[in-house]
Amino acid sequence: MTFLGISGMQYSGQSLANSRILLAEDSNLFTSMIGARLKELFGIEIEICRNFEELQLAYDRSADPVTLAISNINLPGAEKGEALEYLVDLSIPTIVFTGTFHEGTRDQLLSKDVVDYIIKDNVFAVDMLAESVARFLTNHRHHVLIVDDSPTARALLTSRLKRYNFRVSAAESGSKALEILKGNPDIGLVVTDYNMPDIDGFELTRRIRSVRGSHELRIIGVSSSSNRLLSARFLKAGGNDFMLRPFIDEEFYCRVNQNLDTLIQIRSMRNERESAAA
Repeated sequence: MTFLGISGMQYSGQSLANSRILLAEDSNLFTSMIGARLKELFGIEIEICRNFEELQLAYDRSADPVTLAISNINLPGAEKGEALEYLVDLSIPTIVFTGTFHEGTRDQLLSKDVVDYIIKDNVFAVDMLAESVARFLTNHRHHVLIVDDSPTARALLTSRLKRYNFRVSAAESGSKALEILKGNPDIGLVVTDYNMPDIDGFELTRRIRSVRGSHELRIIGVSSSSNRLLSARFLKAGGNDFMLRPFIDEEFYCRVNQNLDTLIQIRSMRNERESAAA
């Protein structure tokens, strides 16, 4: 299977057809469009639930685990968001697909730890949804290392990345990060704090770059400092990106995706050159 998303996601690999996906949506137009698009791109046959009762029956009638749900906020029989609450209570990863949206809605959705939300406000909405589905189903191929001496910060970033289905390791210091990297060559992204007691983020980045280039591993620096020059110093040390805390979930996920997309594209180009030279 090969897929190129509208934001630059590139995937070539095994079929995603074995994924069990529930679509809780009462619009015939959108159920038809989403069903056709996921079938065309990934070979996935979705299970359509047009009201709350059908959603409950779909979950109860099969012992097969639900890989992912796509849900409108309001469904017939669940006009106050009960369907979304039901999916969250069952710990089913859920992408919200909605036409009703404002800042308060966003805050409520993120507080429920939904995977993503897509707004039905443009012609690309279904394609954006398809890409969000593809990312969730394939993010497990990415191993991300979080480096931060703050237990709270480590736990927050780890939970965010696991929500998106990434494999995550965490280190409380620069020296521990180097140890984890040595034992896990599959790590493709490091998200590191700047201010750490043993090895700061700059030095950690330099040490990583002495053994692994940007074509092998991407590095995002993060900091709560108000010093705007930190970003330049991270980039000069060999980092690929930098974010100032506090950052919002959507920005963090976008930066992670962009760096991993770039890594995949670099690897793909290198493989093509090596194949052509062989």
